[in-house]
Amino acid sequence: MPILIIEDEKKLVDILKRALKGERYSVDVAYDGETGLEKGMKNTYSMIILDIMLPKKDGFAVCKELRARQIHTPIIMLTARGSTEDRVLGLDAGADDYLIKPFGINELFARIRAVLRRRKTTDANIIKVADLLLDKKKHEVTRAGNVISLTPKEYKLLDILLSSHGEAITRRKLIDHAWGPDFRESNNELNVHIAYLRTKIGKGGAKALVHTIRGVGFVLKE
Repeated sequence: MPILIIEDEKKLVDILKRALKGERYSVDVAYDGETGLEKGMKNTYSMIILDIMLPKKDGFAVCKELRARQIHTPIIMLTARGSTEDRVLGLDAGADDYLIKPFGINELFARIRAVLRRRKTTDANIIKVADLLLDKKKHEVTRAGNVISLTPKEYKLLDILLSSHGEAITRRKLIDHAWGPDFRESNNELNVHIAYLRTKIGKGGAKALVHTIRGVGFVLKE
C-alpha cells in the first residue's frame, strides 16, 4: 500500500519511513509543499501524511488544492501546535484526521487503520482514471476539478467504461447498459454517443481516455 509523506523534518521522515516499511507499506517522500502537491496529483496513493508547516506551500494549502482537484486520497495532517483552531482549519481544508507532534508510531498506525476503514464506503462510490472522476453518490462527473454535464445515456456509458478498470467492453454490453437488452441500433447510436462523450471529457485538449478496440468495442484507460 503506497503512502506519501509530505514533511520537511528529515529525521522524522526517516523514522516514519522505517516504521511504515516495517509494516509493509511502500513510501514516497516530498520535503516541501509544492513537490508534495505535484506528487499527490500525479500518483495514486492509499494515504497522505501531511505536515502543516512546510516550505514553499503549507499543508493547509496543499490539502485544499488536492481536494479542489478532486483528489480524494485520505489525508492525515501533522501539527506541532495542538490548538483547536489548527485542527478545525485542517479538517475544513479536507483532511480526514490529524496528529499532534510528538506522537507514537502505534498511534499513527491506529489512525491510518481508522481512516482507511472510514473511507471504504466512500471509495466504493468514486471511480477515477487519470484526472477524470465519477462520483456515483453525487451523480457527478469532473475532470481536473471541472464539472462535466452529461446526458443520462452518456453517464451510463461512462459509468460502465470506468468500472471496467481498463478492460475492453463489447458494443453489445454497452448498448444493453445504456439502452436496454431489447434495443437494436438503427442509426449508429452507440458511436454517436461515444463521440459526444469523448468530446465532453476531452474538452480543452485534455488527453484522450476513450479508445476504440476494432472488432470489439471500446475501452477507457490512460
